[in-house]
Amino acid sequence: MTGQPYLLDVDWGDVLQAIITAAISFGVLLVSVMLMVWFERKVVSRLQNRIGPNQAGPFGLLQTLFDGTKLFFKEDLIPERADRFVFKLAPYLSLVPAFLMFSIIPVAGDFSDGKDGSVTIGGEKMFFQLIDPPVGILFFLAMSALGVYGIMLAGWSSGSKYPLLGSVRASAQVISYEAALGLALASVLLVTGTLSTNGIVQAQAGGITSWAIVTTGFVPFVIFVIAGTAELNRPPFDLVEAEQEIVGGFHTEYSSIRFALFFLAEFMNVVTMSAIFVTLFLGGPAPLWNHPQFFIPGALWGFIWFFAKLLIFLFMFVWFRATLPRLRYDQLMDLGWKLLIPLALGWLLVLTGIRVAQDNNVGITDNAVGDTIIMLVIGLAILALGGALLGAAIRNAKNESGGVALPSSGQMQVVED
Repeated sequence: MTGQPYLLDVDWGDVLQAIITAAISFGVLLVSVMLMVWFERKVVSRLQNRIGPNQAGPFGLLQTLFDGTKLFFKEDLIPERADRFVFKLAPYLSLVPAFLMFSIIPVAGDFSDGKDGSVTIGGEKMFFQLIDPPVGILFFLAMSALGVYGIMLAGWSSGSKYPLLGSVRASAQVISYEAALGLALASVLLVTGTLSTNGIVQAQAGGITSWAIVTTGFVPFVIFVIAGTAELNRPPFDLVEAEQEIVGGFHTEYSSIRFALFFLAEFMNVVTMSAIFVTLFLGGPAPLWNHPQFFIPGALWGFIWFFAKLLIFLFMFVWFRATLPRLRYDQLMDLGWKLLIPLALGWLLVLTGIRVAQDNNVGITDNAVGDTIIMLVIGLAILALGGALLGAAIRNAKNESGGVALPSSGQMQVVED
């Protein structure tokens, strides 16, 4: 039986274009990570009244480059009791999902006046993102969950108890906050009606009143920011590498370039998650209002708007790091399971009730705005009642368990009746 020459049907021009686009995207992301490290050092130094990097290059811009170069030439150590193959593989399992998440982000494009953000080059319609799958948001959720495997395997393969403890914490933390993150994300999908990241931006292209942060009622945005920060293991949720308890956490036994890969993945995730925030809640490259172009192409204006919004979230992450103390582990779990998940689920049900009322024209009042307000009030009342019942159940369970409480000192005490 003769095989068919399928490779002859491949458009190698498209393949070459995809490879070049991926290489450019990865290069831009690497440069942005280097600048993000410099940005965090400078902002933290300002917030804490210290001097940041200022010797290597203008304004200290080359300090991160020199630090990375130093790590390349440091001795690479592998623990005697480590699983060598998994130990070497784990850093890449953390780095690759971070880049793949960034590949679905539209970073530029003209979305004014109902445009879809595309440009035509050489007769080919192109978007300013590496890929735009119809289920892009599901792809983001899959990659964000996959990233924890690098941390888990790094801790397990090191053959040491402290990295193992950090990896166990990572798995529990990601599972806890992935649920809240997904429920907050479902609110955006309910309002925009699409899983495509480009489609989500187009749905928010009508100005600030069309942004998901407004149309979803701000609550999913707050939940998504908190859950996203926990997903990144950023302060105040950085218990995975709490140096007071578990030395350096999951990467305690790593050195040289493998440690640098974990460091790179951490900051790459910060840039990527900030870009996800901008795309889902602040309209991505869509402008705040339709303004004159001033001899600047509309696609470039899209990048300017995207970068300005991105800086807000990058500063927010640095601000959190410089300001907030680290949570205890019981506080971390309580926040996720007892507050964020119930609140995200309740708010999603409220938005669903409003959408059903609008679509079916329930006719409680004479106009749709009145129906929406009444459904919102009813939903908030039910949400408040559910919150009160949940709080009562938690207090009752705590009393029945013997009144175990954790004081601020962090030591366990039993409160007797």
